[in-house]
Amino acid sequence: MGDCGLIVSTKRTVRRIFYVAYPLLPVSNESCGGAEQMLSVLESEMERRGHLTTIAACAGSQASGAVFVTGPECREADRFEQRNAEHESRVLELLRRTRASRPAFDLIHDKSGSFWRCAAECALPVLATLHLPRHFYAPELFRDIPPNVYFNCVSEAQLASFAGLPNLLGVVQNGIRLKQFRFTPDKNNYLLWMGRICEEKAPHLAIEVAQRASLPLVLAGQVYPFSYHQNYYNENVRPYLGNSNPPISFFETPTLDKKQRLLAYAKALLVPSLVDETSSLVAMEAMACGTPAIGFRRGAIPEVVIDRVTGFVVDSVEEMAEAVWSTSEINPHACRVHVEMNHSAERMAREYEKLYENVLALEAKRTARRAA
Repeated sequence: MGDCGLIVSTKRTVRRIFYVAYPLLPVSNESCGGAEQMLSVLESEMERRGHLTTIAACAGSQASGAVFVTGPECREADRFEQRNAEHESRVLELLRRTRASRPAFDLIHDKSGSFWRCAAECALPVLATLHLPRHFYAPELFRDIPPNVYFNCVSEAQLASFAGLPNLLGVVQNGIRLKQFRFTPDKNNYLLWMGRICEEKAPHLAIEVAQRASLPLVLAGQVYPFSYHQNYYNENVRPYLGNSNPPISFFETPTLDKKQRLLAYAKALLVPSLVDETSSLVAMEAMACGTPAIGFRRGAIPEVVIDRVTGFVVDSVEEMAEAVWSTSEINPHACRVHVEMNHSAERMAREYEKLYENVLALEAKRTARRAA
């Protein structure tokens, strides 16, 4: 983690943590979105460590602690603004109800990407984790930031892009539940792409790589309820399914068990993103299974994938296709050890636990100055 001036205590204080999820889709083990997956992992780990947790999310969400349902899962295209407004309104209503006496929570951890804009209406400190590249956020979101908002990033590359943002407290890299991903040194002869089906994640480039390498490709993921995602899928992915040589198959919204098996037996995971990835949970998951990841040299990919040790970091489709044939040089055990050492859920939870204490201390100082 970056230098946040963290407060380290030998005695753990039980905290009441209120997590605000992305509003569209449920949070659970089966989530396809990175922010939802990461929240599911973090919340369960914090509950295991003795903290009291609540997740504000749509219907169908699951948690180790409590779930506060803010509305139905959104299945209709292009209703994000309406659903997000409902989500934020329900969260604020709950916070207003519970602040009359002793507040029900010590801290809000915003994983939604936007709730922190409402922090002026809250009597609690808000830690907002920035999951996306900076250019995905409208510039006006970072104007007139409420003083009780604190930020963290998920990689050093992302942190550099947010230089100058007030109350930016450093980096906590994402982590995964290692026990969910079975280590398998023996691989089958197919390539895998897994994620959200959209242009910036570039499954169309994975298709091109598979065609260049003359290897079967498995696509697995979810088409989100946005018309431009659905149009992209219909125009750039669907025409190749079932009619290509080598074959290309698609598993939509795979179960956790199916996802684990696909990751464990793939020859390699392809990460041909067209944006600067701020992290890559799927690369961590693949490497935990002993499967090498091959990704473009963008954003945090070189922080997650160790070139020629746990996979390959490349600069073009041509290089990605060539790297496929060098995966035998990658030791599957080295992939697993790298994830165990750097990307475990336990490590992530420890660092967030320290960051929560730092946020609460900073907020207490701010409140004291204001009172004086």
